Amino acid sequence: MPQLAAGLSAEDLAAQSMPDASPGKWHLGHVSWFFETMILAGRPGYRVVDERLNAVFNSYYEALGERVERAERGLMTRPSLAEVMAYRAEIDRRMEAWLAEGPGDGLEPYLFALGLHHEQQHQELFLMDVLNLMSRSRLDPAAYEAEPRVVGEREARLGGWVSFEGGLTQIGAGDDGFAFDNERPAHRVWLEPFSLAADLTTNADWIEFIDDGGYRRAEFWLADGWARVKAQGWAAPLYWREEAGGWCVMTLTGRRPVDPTAPVRHVSFYEADAFARWSGRRLPTEAEWEQAARADPAAFSNLTGEVWQWTASAYAPYPGFCPTEGTAAEYNGKFMANQMVLRGGAFATPEGHARPSYRNFYYPHQRWMFAGVRLATDGAQVEDEGAHDAFRQDMIDGLSRRVKALPPKWFYDAEGSRLFEEITRLPEYYPTRQEAALLRRVAPEWAGRFGPDAVLVELGSGASEKTRIVLDAARDLAAYVPIDISPSALNEAAERIRADYPGLKVVPVVGDFEHLAPPPVEAGQGRRIGFFPGSTIGNLTPEAAIALLRSAREVLGEGSLFILGVDLVKSPQVLVAAYDDAQGVTAAFNRNLLVRANRDLGMDFEPEAFDHVALWNPEHSRMEMHLRAMRPMTVRLGKLAFRFAAGESIHTESSRKFDEGSVRALAQAAGWRLEAFEVGPDPAVGLALLVA
Repeated sequence: MPQLAAGLSAEDLAAQSMPDASPGKWHLGHVSWFFETMILAGRPGYRVVDERLNAVFNSYYEALGERVERAERGLMTRPSLAEVMAYRAEIDRRMEAWLAEGPGDGLEPYLFALGLHHEQQHQELFLMDVLNLMSRSRLDPAAYEAEPRVVGEREARLGGWVSFEGGLTQIGAGDDGFAFDNERPAHRVWLEPFSLAADLTTNADWIEFIDDGGYRRAEFWLADGWARVKAQGWAAPLYWREEAGGWCVMTLTGRRPVDPTAPVRHVSFYEADAFARWSGRRLPTEAEWEQAARADPAAFSNLTGEVWQWTASAYAPYPGFCPTEGTAAEYNGKFMANQMVLRGGAFATPEGHARPSYRNFYYPHQRWMFAGVRLATDGAQVEDEGAHDAFRQDMIDGLSRRVKALPPKWFYDAEGSRLFEEITRLPEYYPTRQEAALLRRVAPEWAGRFGPDAVLVELGSGASEKTRIVLDAARDLAAYVPIDISPSALNEAAERIRADYPGLKVVPVVGDFEHLAPPPVEAGQGRRIGFFPGSTIGNLTPEAAIALLRSAREVLGEGSLFILGVDLVKSPQVLVAAYDDAQGVTAAFNRNLLVRANRDLGMDFEPEAFDHVALWNPEHSRMEMHLRAMRPMTVRLGKLAFRFAAGESIHTESSRKFDEGSVRALAQAAGWRLEAFEVGPDPAVGLALLVA
């Protein structure tokens, strides 16, 4: 713990942000007091370091006399930080002497192990309380340069569900090794068939919950939870704040844009339960979680090491529970009421501390701990054997949601790209021709800023006329690198570019431009120029758009440029017509997503049984496209079945509309500077030139 405190000021370590938290100085003293009181004081003739410290550092042990109430720990300016550290050093010296003599019989060996695990618990509590304290400052200070993670990078998502047959199983800790008394005794429980999500709920998932009115709709909430929402004004997880560029969150490294791919943190049990209901799922019981973690841990990502995971189980004694003898009997047992169990382990949980039987517990309204969500559902979710490619997994995830949705990147197979090119020539669809006209005007000037041997990196296949406008304006490019998820569309476009520009090195890259990799070495080392036309940035959530632009900045490097196309806010009548043309080409483009799913994934959609729907969402300043089922139906993907009610839709695309202010905020949030912003005639679109 002193290592965690080393970079913090004495003021940081003395302040208390709320009654549930404790000052860092108190944590430093309390864990040493625990060793002195529970172990050393039991030796005959032992003299305490300072009797006055018993009331200062006693947490909740009634048997040990009076104590300073938890909410008043921040009022103690004495002992000073230096005196607390001197106390720690003296207890460390005495414990080393005790260890040299060897633990005695009876409870001493267990109490020593308990003291070590108690210190580990307080290392995580220390970080929780420091973060809450930093969140109270208007300066948004960083407590650490890098997040003090026990493990390295979080594990990659696996996708889908892991199913278990249920039956009679055993949970709880056995007699071997250390465990807290609340983990024992091991006992048998009956489980019905169930499935657990292979992955944790992400920030992107949570933003969908927010956008769908999750914090405004009482039908998802327990009564006490809904009362908290109204009384405390909950509208997002703790530490989140909505800004012009999207959601941001306070972290141990300061305020940062919300990472849409990261597991959601700092949600209460009430929020986790509401999210599960909104998702059409539920939270697992602690017995289900433990059975899954023991039976097939490799089938899950981030079982530990990211967030504690809420369960639907109340914190209660196991059958036959016996508290630890003596004063330590108060460690767990007396808290077994009105709290809920969490399982797993967080990024801040010390290595070796968590285990499958570990029972963490908090009150259902509390949010400052590193708590998140792993969903469960009744019954088995049987999936086909074989590889889970990205399209298949997005289909499974998207159709499993309460509000069905699919990422728009899957529109663009060869047929989808052809249909989109046809859309761009429709009279109603203004963005392409307006952007092309604007690009012709600005490209010569902007190309003059590229410098010699520049590398144009386009986030897209390069099939559009706009690519050629830039290539014509920048004749001294060293290379052109188109990036697209569809190999067929990419290769066709690349061959056409090679034919039309024989002196240009064309290096196509098959990939998802939401997860960029550096351009290939053979592209050369000149200045990188990012190119993302077509208002495609508007298809992403604000958080995903920031993440993409931040990733592009890292990949393209310092001094790079980025040309970004955006559509601008305008009359809803103009917008709706652009997304629902009279000839039905956009409808065919939308339905082609289902045709592709049938062809590539072996699904059995009836595309003509889905209506194409385009609508303007003024609250989020975006156009939306949906595919709405005209009648009840069931669609299959292998052994998986997805049911549609009449009128239920798949949300296939959102296209956010911007103005100069929102573009500037977006760029700044991702680490770019808005160098120039050009607007064409009505119906207007915009082009932004960003500089890293």
